Amino acid sequence: MNQNWLNNIKPEIGYYFAGFTDGEGSFNVSLRKRLDHKMGWQVVLTFNVSQKESYILSQFKKILGCGRLVERRDGLHMFVVSNPLSIQEKVIPFFRKFYFLSQTKKKNFSIFCRIAELVFGKEHLNEDGLKKIVELREELNAGRGRKRKYNQSDFEQSRVDNPQRLYAESRAFRPESRE
Repeated sequence: MNQNWLNNIKPEIGYYFAGFTDGEGSFNVSLRKRLDHKMGWQVVLTFNVSQKESYILSQFKKILGCGRLVERRDGLHMFVVSNPLSIQEKVIPFFRKFYFLSQTKKKNFSIFCRIAELVFGKEHLNEDGLKKIVELREELNAGRGRKRKYNQSDFEQSRVDNPQRLYAESRAFRPESRE
């Protein structure tokens, strides 16, 4: 993997963005129910930074060479990276080089990287790997204010509701029988 882009970032710029992310950024892992996925769940890795003005976020996009800028209805701007290849080749290497000072962000980034490694290793496509991802995700961004559509108990309940999910075809793609 070519890391010239990373070596060309001046340390004062890299650490400025790391510090900015330390205060305004977030590493997230979402679970989405998906009948068309082998395990019935999609794992989505996301890095984002929020700010009232968009200029600094456009600089994030320029420096990392990936992601998108989004403006919410309330006027808040966000820089979002959710492409797995961009997470793997840009976001993770950047923050491994330009590290965080706060213990909380260091911990969350470490957990995010462990989950990302499992996803990049295709572990989310088997029962044990997906379970490990869900368990690690419970530790990510722990505390007040965390909102999740699906949590560990939702995942565990889906395994109880349909323990054969691993071997089942989605009804959406199964041809109807003609009797």
